[in-house]
Amino acid sequence: MQEEENNQAEIIEVLSGNTLARSNEVLPNLIHLLPVSARPFFPGQAVPLLMEQAHWEETMDAVMASPHNLLGVVLSDAETAESATPESFKTIGTVCRVHRVQRSDNRLQVLVECLQRFRIDEIVRPETPFTAQIEYLPEPASDSKEIKPYAVAIINTIKELLPLNPLYAEELRMFLDRFGPDDPSHLTDFAASLTTSDKFQLQAVLESIELLPRMEKVLELLHRELEVVKAQASIRKTVEERMEKQQREFLLREQLKAIQQELGIEKDDRTAELDKFRERIEKLTLTEQAQARVEEEMDKLAVLEPGSPEYSVTRNYLDWITLLPWGVHSKDKLDLQFARKTLDKDHYGLEDVKERILEFLALGIMKGEIAGSIILLVGPPGVGKTSIGHSIAEALGRKFYRFSVGGIRDEAEIKGHRRTYIGAMPGKFLQAMKDAGTENPVIMLDEIDKIGASYHGDPASALLEVLDPEQNSDFLDHYLDLRFDLSKVLFICTANQLDTIPRPLLDRMETISLSGYIASEKLQIARKYLLPRQLKRAGLKRSDLKLNSSILRAIIEGYARDAGVRRLEKQIGKIVRKAVVRILEGGKKPIEVKLDNLKDYLGGPVFKDERNLSGAGVVTGLAWTAMGGATLNIEAVATHEFNRGFKLTGQLGDVMRESAEIAYGYIVSHAAEFGAEQAFFEKAFIHLHVPAGATPKDGPSAGITMASALLSLARNKPVRNIAMTGELTLTGQVFPVGGIREKVIAARRAGIRELIMPEDNRSDYEEVPEHIRKGLKVHFASVFEDVVPLLFRGKK
Repeated sequence: MQEEENNQAEIIEVLSGNTLARSNEVLPNLIHLLPVSARPFFPGQAVPLLMEQAHWEETMDAVMASPHNLLGVVLSDAETAESATPESFKTIGTVCRVHRVQRSDNRLQVLVECLQRFRIDEIVRPETPFTAQIEYLPEPASDSKEIKPYAVAIINTIKELLPLNPLYAEELRMFLDRFGPDDPSHLTDFAASLTTSDKFQLQAVLESIELLPRMEKVLELLHRELEVVKAQASIRKTVEERMEKQQREFLLREQLKAIQQELGIEKDDRTAELDKFRERIEKLTLTEQAQARVEEEMDKLAVLEPGSPEYSVTRNYLDWITLLPWGVHSKDKLDLQFARKTLDKDHYGLEDVKERILEFLALGIMKGEIAGSIILLVGPPGVGKTSIGHSIAEALGRKFYRFSVGGIRDEAEIKGHRRTYIGAMPGKFLQAMKDAGTENPVIMLDEIDKIGASYHGDPASALLEVLDPEQNSDFLDHYLDLRFDLSKVLFICTANQLDTIPRPLLDRMETISLSGYIASEKLQIARKYLLPRQLKRAGLKRSDLKLNSSILRAIIEGYARDAGVRRLEKQIGKIVRKAVVRILEGGKKPIEVKLDNLKDYLGGPVFKDERNLSGAGVVTGLAWTAMGGATLNIEAVATHEFNRGFKLTGQLGDVMRESAEIAYGYIVSHAAEFGAEQAFFEKAFIHLHVPAGATPKDGPSAGITMASALLSLARNKPVRNIAMTGELTLTGQVFPVGGIREKVIAARRAGIRELIMPEDNRSDYEEVPEHIRKGLKVHFASVFEDVVPLLFRGKK
């Protein structure tokens, strides 16, 4: 703003000074040329120019280096001044004196004073800086009697223009500071420069050397300009009147509404619906696309009959759009200590899982927002996956919404139905956003490993767009048919296993494994969480039921050995229910449960000692299942010596059968090295069985267990109380396996304190929490020769 004021002041100063060339001044005939493409310059003007420095710097330097600082400005037919060539130059231009050149942002700011018309005689230099030999065209005499009426007509027309545009008044003031109304030549040129005529009409004025024809042309241009300005003023007045009318109608409409409300006049259903939608929209921040769609649908609703089917479809559609939380966000609690306390309050143990979640939250807290993330909690049933999702939402202060995708076979459940279908609805995710009421809730997708596919589509593929942080900012639901932003949602998925989750979907998730609880952890969970919760549900006080730690431990060992605590809570709930019955039947408080009457409450123990199988040819293996870790007893027996052979039973999968054949082949070929007689395998028909034949079993991790069972049978020596896991190759190499943590927990649960694992799983074992490893003795084997000395050590 300051720079514009300075420019104006300098223009006035140039015009007010006695700087125009007098008729007796001697001007050079060889000058530099500057082409312009917008409009020509007229004598008597002071004009600021803005030009490209790279193209015109050499020209301006040459002008400023000359003693007279003169520059010839000519109109060019080219589209831009930079593309002008001498062939496009007009013959007549205006000679100007350059008063100032400033450089700023690769541009040249130049102030020129227009002096006199000239005609180009010859182009001396046809490239920049253009140079030409010129002839000056002096101003004609103005003593003719016909000129004065034209001058008065020009002045009167300018007077008519002044009220219509205030810019004309400023231009006139600057002109009168230098010239008077009795200078018809400069008055005519000034009047031409006022108009918005095109450059060719203005060039025609510039080329009119004789004053009278020039004034006729300018007067015609002024009249055209007056008509244009009057038309613009009329249009502006019409628009203003229309706006005033709309404002008046709006005011009257609002007054009418207020009067109706005061009088209690009821509105019709359609008006009430439209008002309800408008009230909702005022609280939302819709996208441009959504705003346009809402206005279109509301206009449609305003003209539809309430009884028509399309009215109902449109109303439901508007209802959904206006119920979604467009631009509504809840404020996150970005407090790591609060998050830690919340997780510790709701969950016992799972320290590594909590740390992983806190690390994830810490990244979001450092960044200032937690968005665009997908956590996948993998683990056996009952270990607390869903409750961890609740705790994360509570720690962040966000709304929580949970739904199960297990068994979903229709893609429309994810992305909605088209509006053309009867009973169409949005997909699960927009329903979740509506119920949550914010754009940044925590949404839990339970049982994502059990999602199905059918002829209706593949829901897992539809989930890719929802869960991908790169795509879900523009999630398109088929029903809504509008882009909705899901990028602020924190998605938490749960699964029992990873095998059935499609790989593209799995790659988009941050996997956190929950392996299950050992007996000591279950005891603490039962005391601190499960028993108080069951007592509260039953309306009992803590003093009404005596259930000490020894009883809880007996329940864990005999009735709830699975990886989670769901079965344990059910058993405690069963005891609480029976206690309530006894209290209501007049039993004396507190009801005490003892070891000798535990069977009265729960019946006989469900789980027996998992090491009840022993003897030569019996070895305990460690297995991983979707329910957690488990011990697996493998039996090998020589059934007869009629002919040699090998038989497998126990509902084994293809991989496990191959492991058994590899183990048999390896032991037979190395029997002598391991202290067994080669003749045993030449005669014996061996039957290898894995108990619990009703349960399918597969995987390579029982390789060394099967080989150890066959070696124990061949040597007729029982194996020590030791459990093992590892894949065996034909050359005796022990390869690594998965599920180490689950297998270690299963061994502790079964009371086994000595384990054999592959050497390559040493790092996996070291990642198992210290309290789980405490009291265990683990041997690591690279080859089967490392396993053999551990099987029979101390046996006589």
